[in-house]
Amino acid sequence: MGVFYTFQFFPPKPVDVPVIIAFCVLAGIVSYFPIHINSSPIYIFQWVNMAGFISYGLFFELILTQFSIIVVLMSLKVKKEEAYRYPYNSIMFFGISLLSGILYFAIGGKIGFTSLQDNILPIIIYAIANVLINHFFLYISNPFVGKRISLFELDVLWELLIICIVVPLSIILYYLNEQFSYIAFLLIGLPFMGFGYVVRLYNSSERFNDYLHKAAEIGHQLNETLEVDEIFDLFIQKVSQTLTVDYAYILDVQGDEMVLLRGMENGLQMPNIIPPIKKYEGISGHVWATEKPVFYNNKGEWENIADGYMPENIESILCVPIFKNKKVEGVLFLASTKRGQYEKYQLPILDILCSYFVVAISNARHYEQTKMNSEHCPLTQLYNYRYFDNLLTNEFLLLNKGIRKELSLIMLDIDSFKMINDTFGHQSGNDILVMLAKRITGLIGNRGIVARYGGEEFVILLKDTSKAAALNLAELVRLTIANRPFLFENSLDENMGEVEVQITVSIGVATAPYDADEAIALIRHADRALYIGAKRAGKNRVAEYVK
Repeated sequence: MGVFYTFQFFPPKPVDVPVIIAFCVLAGIVSYFPIHINSSPIYIFQWVNMAGFISYGLFFELILTQFSIIVVLMSLKVKKEEAYRYPYNSIMFFGISLLSGILYFAIGGKIGFTSLQDNILPIIIYAIANVLINHFFLYISNPFVGKRISLFELDVLWELLIICIVVPLSIILYYLNEQFSYIAFLLIGLPFMGFGYVVRLYNSSERFNDYLHKAAEIGHQLNETLEVDEIFDLFIQKVSQTLTVDYAYILDVQGDEMVLLRGMENGLQMPNIIPPIKKYEGISGHVWATEKPVFYNNKGEWENIADGYMPENIESILCVPIFKNKKVEGVLFLASTKRGQYEKYQLPILDILCSYFVVAISNARHYEQTKMNSEHCPLTQLYNYRYFDNLLTNEFLLLNKGIRKELSLIMLDIDSFKMINDTFGHQSGNDILVMLAKRITGLIGNRGIVARYGGEEFVILLKDTSKAAALNLAELVRLTIANRPFLFENSLDENMGEVEVQITVSIGVATAPYDADEAIALIRHADRALYIGAKRAGKNRVAEYVK
């Protein structure tokens, strides 16, 4: 109805068909290929539509604007669930065209080929009104679609500044059209499209440099972290933020299949929801097999390749192999619910990020291995004296602060261990130490911390455990060791025959804060109970420290 009545009250000036086609082609090109600044598309099709308005009238501009809006929405690849944007924008821009045009005529603006001197002020006011009415409509209508904007925003100032480009271009097209008809569109359209293409290339270069800078920052952050799990979490989080990712998965090659190491969906870490993937199975399997990255702009490009788990609302996909020593060790899968979210130049950025990731993981694993070696006994794999000494000191700090109530220490020593070494050899003695360590840790479980204190001595630290409970546990350890013989190979026998030996241990128990007020005192008193209360009393028994 609005279009009909606009035609009745504001009929267009006579216009040739080639000129109509030329206007539509130029408006369509400008609308479909916006100028990108700081990753934001800038649509300035108004300069074409304004030239049509001052040349042929409001009805002509209204139809041209409706055509431009459809092209813009097509370029944005609007989803089905956002299809309301077509009628929403159509009605809104109809109102903008109508109100701006009425204001133009009200202040004396004329259409057709007239003197610029008489028309320049109405043209400028028309352009400003177009921007302000547009923003006002957005302000009052956006709450109905779940969005809110303030009445005065920086975007308004930015659009008003763009008028400095729009008005001169409109006037140039207006006069060229008067002189050369549809040929004018070649004279101004080609240079403008060339300028837009150069700006697009420049902006792509700027964005690429920005991504490189972000990649370098992420690389530094990854290499500052020495925990493997933290690196996984940090990497997937930073990649998701940098590339606007809704779904991110890190897959690890293990033998002839890939398994999920980390998964993040809509910012939340997910459990292992992806079953093992074989080569050539799904998108990730193809990337693993071909060792080449892929990216897709919409679901239609990849839905025939996808196999297995895939969230339904995924559209754009980036999937790259993770190399180590020129071999694929994993795959990084990224996806977005928006169409056309990713660009091809982002693939080398991801390749750089994956390189940083691999180096950081290698460094962290080396650090963890070095740390483990420095804290564990290489023979029994129990904690060593250094680790236990630091642990006990820290636990006493907690005890002094009231965080811990009691600390009980069990110290045990193998009875007559020298005779075992002399009889069966030191290798057999080492085998016994390993078996004994496994037996003790199996008994203690998560109730305490077991460490090899030195030689054939072992210690067990029990947090928030009374002396009575510690004595009962110590007795259980003693009985289990004494009543279950140890079977091992005799290293002094040429045939390495198996022998079965009964072994006993002597145990001392001390508890802080009752028996000691510092770490070294607790160790000394447990050791005293071991040698005086157990060893001297006949061995194979449990003794507590008595002041």
